Amino acid sequence: MRDLARRSDPVLAGLAAVSVAIVLWFLAGPGGATTSWGVQTCLDLLMAVFAGRMVRATAGQRHARRFWRAVLFAGVTCGLGDGYQTVLTVVHGANHQPSPVQTGLVVLGMVTVVFTMLFHPLGGTGRRRLRLWLDATTVLTAVIVFLWYFVLARVVTDGDTTELIGAVATSAVMVLITVGLLKLLLSGTAPFDRGPGLVASLGVAGTAVAASTVTLLTGTDDPGVIYAAQLVPCLLMPVGMRYQELRMRRRSAEARDSGRRASRLPYVAVAAVQLLLLAALAGRGGDLQMWGVTIGAVAITALVLSRQSAAFTDIERLTDEIDRSREWFRSLLQHSSDVTLAVGRDGSVGFTTPAVHKVLGIESAELYGTALADLVHPDDVPTLRELLARLAAQPGAEADAQMRLRHTDGSYRWLQVVGVDLTGNPRVNAIVFNARDVTEARALHDELRHQATHDALTGLADRSLLEQRLAGLPDGQVSVLLIDLDGFKPINDRYGHHAGDQVLMAVAERLTTWTPGHGLAVRLGGDEFAVLLPGSDGAAAADRAEQIALAVAEPVRLPDGREVTVGASVGVATGAPGDATQLLKDADAAMYRRKARRTGSALAPVR
Repeated sequence: MRDLARRSDPVLAGLAAVSVAIVLWFLAGPGGATTSWGVQTCLDLLMAVFAGRMVRATAGQRHARRFWRAVLFAGVTCGLGDGYQTVLTVVHGANHQPSPVQTGLVVLGMVTVVFTMLFHPLGGTGRRRLRLWLDATTVLTAVIVFLWYFVLARVVTDGDTTELIGAVATSAVMVLITVGLLKLLLSGTAPFDRGPGLVASLGVAGTAVAASTVTLLTGTDDPGVIYAAQLVPCLLMPVGMRYQELRMRRRSAEARDSGRRASRLPYVAVAAVQLLLLAALAGRGGDLQMWGVTIGAVAITALVLSRQSAAFTDIERLTDEIDRSREWFRSLLQHSSDVTLAVGRDGSVGFTTPAVHKVLGIESAELYGTALADLVHPDDVPTLRELLARLAAQPGAEADAQMRLRHTDGSYRWLQVVGVDLTGNPRVNAIVFNARDVTEARALHDELRHQATHDALTGLADRSLLEQRLAGLPDGQVSVLLIDLDGFKPINDRYGHHAGDQVLMAVAERLTTWTPGHGLAVRLGGDEFAVLLPGSDGAAAADRAEQIALAVAEPVRLPDGREVTVGASVGVATGAPGDATQLLKDADAAMYRRKARRTGSALAPVR
């Protein structure tokens, strides 16, 4: 309740002091009609001031601001009407009756507020709205009973026509105000919190029935008592508005009151009507039979209400626990870097966590109903199908795979996907996937694997990858070309290792150009290279060797503009891929035989 914070507020303390002063002033006797109308005018203007502050505090909240503007308008019109009546009372005497101007201005302000409340958006749908209207009808019935007992019954029985019209008009306005307040209090869409709303509602209700209630309970018709009973409820309205202002200031540190707690109002209304029944019987007497039935009905009602109140407490405690669990779970999902997807039997996405926006740049709502396969890289669709098949074969068991999913920027992200088939669980009825972005880890893994199997200078495959490829080839014929550069050492000696590196990179580029797509260009080390030609016979491999030798012999331009040339001795070996060691030995022997037949090595550089 934050009682300490409210007690420390000087405005609330001042209003409380004013309330005490009003009661003492009128009970002591000096107060009269003129003072009463004057105090009422001040309270109206104070209400307008607080309403203006609330209008400024709700900037950007369209419906709340519209409500507080209506309250501001009502405060101004009521202040004008009551101020006008104060002047008339001073001029014409204390017994001057309310004028049509005062009544019209007050009714105008109240009707404006009522219609604003009636047209305020109503939260909830379906059965929640049904419960809302049932609760509202219960409370409204109790209000009508009180209005009948305190306002209408007497004037209907023995009042004149003017008094009857006034009582009916007052009751109608109170009913409309009650309907609007109930709609806001019970729906959970009110522009004010539950506590301030109840305080102000008591003030509104008190303006209609407080004086009659005090007269009934005390049996007095002392004007001072009646004036005090009429003014004190009016003080509750600015108190409620100030209370709401304080709550809004602390809103960042407080949770807004839940609308579901307002559903206790119907039970308060039932209890109030039961107490009114006892009070009515006490005032009119009755035989023992009637008293026995009445007391029994009241006792049973009290027991039922007590039982219902206990049930409310249990429900609220359970609901709070559920809310905390939901908030905890929602926070986990909101801040998780992993994506959770629920995919139906038809492959469409039925649920996804907010992390999908971090990973794929897609809002969760945009994925609902879309096919998961549409996001997967075309080359990885078979991987997805194979994963789904494994999950379907073992419901409840986990299976994983890596696949690429499309980002909104057009790129693809590698995801490690772990799935479990829960379509057999009626509460889930979906295949649940948990996916983690492993793009960077995958890129690092690929880079390390590339470095482990490729030459750092030329980017060609190395000996280990050549041996892996040979070992992995199916049965058939394969050719290996072994290439040794002629005249490379003099270039290194004359121009330096940087020039030698330029020559090696140029040779690697030419080898890559003359190696077919199914083949593999390799740097074995130093100035030795190899080319793997799967499915190539000896004649085709020999032709390819001649083409490569001619390509390598083309001049290489160094960064300083000079050109150098190297030759190439190429050995060819053809055989079965299973005997990789022998193939390399045969190609090496053929290469040395060719080198021995060559008459020159590296040519002199051409300037």
